[in-house]
Amino acid sequence: MSVAKRIVAVALLAGIGEVPCVRASEPNEAGRVVSGEVMERIYEQVKTPYKYGVILTGENGANVDCPSVFRRGDRWYMMYNLFAGKGYETLLAESEDLLCWKPLGKILPFRDGAWDASQAAGFIALQDHLWGGSYTLGTYDGMYWLSYVGGALTGYETDPLAIGVAWTGDPTRPAPWNRLDEPVLSRDQADVRPFESVTLYKSNIIHDEARTLGYPYVMFYNGKGPDRECIGMAVSNDMRHWRRFGKEPVIDNGKGISGDPQIVRMGDIWVMHYFGAFWRPKAFDTFACSYDLAHWTKWDGPHLVEPSEPWDKTYAHKPWVIRHGDIVYHFYCAVGDRGRVLALATSKPLGRRD
Repeated sequence: MSVAKRIVAVALLAGIGEVPCVRASEPNEAGRVVSGEVMERIYEQVKTPYKYGVILTGENGANVDCPSVFRRGDRWYMMYNLFAGKGYETLLAESEDLLCWKPLGKILPFRDGAWDASQAAGFIALQDHLWGGSYTLGTYDGMYWLSYVGGALTGYETDPLAIGVAWTGDPTRPAPWNRLDEPVLSRDQADVRPFESVTLYKSNIIHDEARTLGYPYVMFYNGKGPDRECIGMAVSNDMRHWRRFGKEPVIDNGKGISGDPQIVRMGDIWVMHYFGAFWRPKAFDTFACSYDLAHWTKWDGPHLVEPSEPWDKTYAHKPWVIRHGDIVYHFYCAVGDRGRVLALATSKPLGRRD
């Protein structure tokens, strides 16, 4: 099935309504605003009002963070970050049903003497981003890829952090991935923008077959400037060399944090799930929409998840959202009476796992 036909089919399945049958080579009009009516329809598709509960915790009270979920064969896998005191490492877990998760082992451990000696927080890349799609991982140059937040200093998200990339032949094997020797984006590069001048955080790389921005690979990431965190973009032809796209962030809420973007595709609309913090109370997950990847309309209605339970009473944030069958699964980082853990909210009630 062609890309255009897949887009139309997914839009009709999602209930968004009719969408233009656009050839993959024809990008939409730049700067087009997504209407309030369409934003409401998308909210109805992605909302997850039912809290299932905590699905993964760290051993011996260690913090876990930043879930990203993919499928291979008949199983689901999750990359997630572990913080046990020194810094971030990246781990892998597996599941048969998206509810019960079994940790498998580390894929980005600490490595002495490198630019990322004490921090390596990884996130999947090149996933099938169609809403309700396969959620499998694509390849480049015959390999599977991830992007990660790296740094040499110990502590919880100690500045400066930069973005690196890594690759492997088997993303389901709990073994160290190969890494480039240097970060692909950092605050020390000549083209760094003010909103990322202090440090760089979580990223999501998609393969845009239509080359909407002129490049096949597009990275969204949040950076920290002097007074807030915003989300910006970078582009690449080969996954190894990246250039920043645009002079300004694409998501900026004026203060606090806008971060941890995840990109999915509904019909002719791109949807970015991301979290907000401190420009409204606490931390929560929300979304924005775009026709061209560069200009985004922010949702201003109810949050997708927000603090409401003992396990997420402080923060409910850092989304990874998928639709499998007729259920939306919203994985997120919860901070509350059980520490920093991973939790799940869904579009339909699945019972409780308190």
